[in-house]
Amino acid sequence: MSTDTPVDPPTNDKPVTDDKPVADDKTVADDKPVAEAAESNDAKQIGAAEQEGQLDGSSEKQKGSALHETEHNVEVKLADLQADPNNPLFSAKSFEDLKLSDALLKGIRQMGFQKPSKIQEKALPLLLLDPPTNMIAQSQSGTGKTAAFSLNILSRIDISNRSPQALVLAPSRELARQILGVITHMGQFIDNLKTMAAIPDPTRRNQRFEAQVLVGTPGTAMDMIRRKYIDNTYIKILVLDEADNMLDQQGLGDQCTRVKQLLKTPQTVLFSATFPQKVIDYANRFAPNANVLTLAHEELTIEGIKQLYIDIDQDTDKYATLLKFYGLMTQASSIIFVRTRDTAQQLERRMVAEGHKVAQLSGALEGPDRDRIIDQFRNGQAKVLITTNVLARGIDVESVTMVINYDVPTTMRGEADPETYLHRIGRTGRFGRVGVALTFVHDRKSWNQLNEIAVYFKTDLTPIDTSDWDEVEEQIQKVIKSSRAGKSTKEMTEIFTGGA
Repeated sequence: MSTDTPVDPPTNDKPVTDDKPVADDKTVADDKPVAEAAESNDAKQIGAAEQEGQLDGSSEKQKGSALHETEHNVEVKLADLQADPNNPLFSAKSFEDLKLSDALLKGIRQMGFQKPSKIQEKALPLLLLDPPTNMIAQSQSGTGKTAAFSLNILSRIDISNRSPQALVLAPSRELARQILGVITHMGQFIDNLKTMAAIPDPTRRNQRFEAQVLVGTPGTAMDMIRRKYIDNTYIKILVLDEADNMLDQQGLGDQCTRVKQLLKTPQTVLFSATFPQKVIDYANRFAPNANVLTLAHEELTIEGIKQLYIDIDQDTDKYATLLKFYGLMTQASSIIFVRTRDTAQQLERRMVAEGHKVAQLSGALEGPDRDRIIDQFRNGQAKVLITTNVLARGIDVESVTMVINYDVPTTMRGEADPETYLHRIGRTGRFGRVGVALTFVHDRKSWNQLNEIAVYFKTDLTPIDTSDWDEVEEQIQKVIKSSRAGKSTKEMTEIFTGGA
């Protein structure tokens, strides 16, 4: 393999502090028997994520979005410095160019892919190189990154061997289950393929994981390998998704490193939506000698989302304002993001007491309860989901047309947090659709924080005039309906400017 090449940060990326606001509640203690310790440990990371305001993509089979081409400009830096990144060998204009099996091609077509997205066009030829080469890639959810590393995994495993051969690590059980769904859906025509989730599950204690592909959380994967319930002998691919999120959650980055140390010499693939310096440093250690794919900073804003804000007189008026949007929120599906689990629980209690049907998802819930709630949200039984940043990363639910930032995302020092904002609003407007992101501001400080985020992403945020609530509802309704009609961002903006 060629000499180690450090990752360069994305063009014009400015550092964003990774300290997050601390909630009042406490995380669950993990002094339990070993089988329960992994479950508590993974839950503890999510709890810490909410305490510190942390950040947290699915197939149509799971009510996720249909796959759609993206138009991001991808910069490639090859581990082999003598190689030309513009060589046609390092780009794939069609899936047939990749010489995939008929079963895998059939699975890709079944998922809705017609040709590789921009990320896949560059990533897939490099992932599929022989001998296998490490990769570090910057990619947002919605760009086809999960399908890219899934395709690589399904191309490399030996179906005749039922032992684990690929391990994907995700920062939350929700994202792990979703990734597993994508891999299983893509591989549905591959005979004898077995996939499993390596997440805390009390029904699977003291049982071996016998599947070629495992997707799990770091604490559980590490514990199961150490206790020999996961045979690490044949694992040849290790994928780390949402690396920046992993490093934001205390201990997850170290757990991922320990998992890798328990493996022999796997092809290591690391994906991250953002590359602050600590992620760059970690990526170079975790996946040395890697081919690197990055996006320019200005490519990170999400096209197709109408970003609005509403200026509320004071913090105590936020709840009353939220209720005025309830009818709009239930037209399709909506997510309300709050900073702490306490706020999530309080909002749920108050809204349910007033007869509104909402669900609340936070790390305070046990794993099976979280699975049940996210599944209800996916299938439409629950239209409004109140959550902390457990769901800010990667979770893809097709019907989401509105995201409400009940609290402006900030760091622990009270500074604007553009990365969290990006991932929150990315839950709507999925794969080319149109969506609404509404942020509440209630004083000069919160307004300044939101303005900093708008400046960071070079995007415009439209204020809502609350003097006429009927007009507000009509405007937002037009955007929600336009998402079904496939309106462009330009057309959507004209709705709010009257064509000006």
